[in-house]
Amino acid sequence: MNDDIDRELPMDVADAMRDAGDSLAVAESCTGGLIGAAITAVPGASDYFDSGLTTYAYDAKRRHLGVSREALDEHGAVSEPVAREMAQGIRDVADTTWGVATTGVAGPTGGTEDDPVGTVYIGVSYAGPWGTQSSFATVSRYEFDGDRAEVRAKTVDRALEDLLAAVSEGRE
Repeated sequence: MNDDIDRELPMDVADAMRDAGDSLAVAESCTGGLIGAAITAVPGASDYFDSGLTTYAYDAKRRHLGVSREALDEHGAVSEPVAREMAQGIRDVADTTWGVATTGVAGPTGGTEDDPVGTVYIGVSYAGPWGTQSSFATVSRYEFDGDRAEVRAKTVDRALEDLLAAVSEGRE
């Protein structure tokens, strides 16, 4: 596991998931499995963690998460619509309470004027009980500084922070 990843955050996620009786699955592109690795580094992660998919290629996002061809074609993999569909897709495919997704440009190449190296979209989705119309998905855009490893580590931390904030908001 990357030593730059905050080790307290996965423990906080574990506590929040257990306290709420919730479950979690992750869909990772630019982080390549680091979120799942961070979560499963905490003993007892099987109490709440269902699965993680590294869906790096367009076809993997479409095939495993149900990301639409239209979203990928129109917006590209590094975009708000794709991050949203990834988060919803992993939540629904894994049948979990929460889904988290990351897609971005970790570098050192691949950036554009609109989405420079370090641009990351993080999606968080919640599956509310049927009939409550409380399900939702949010996406946040970030620009992180640093080399590839630093961008990826910052993305993991931010994704876990975004998840914790959403879980906390759901309990208020």
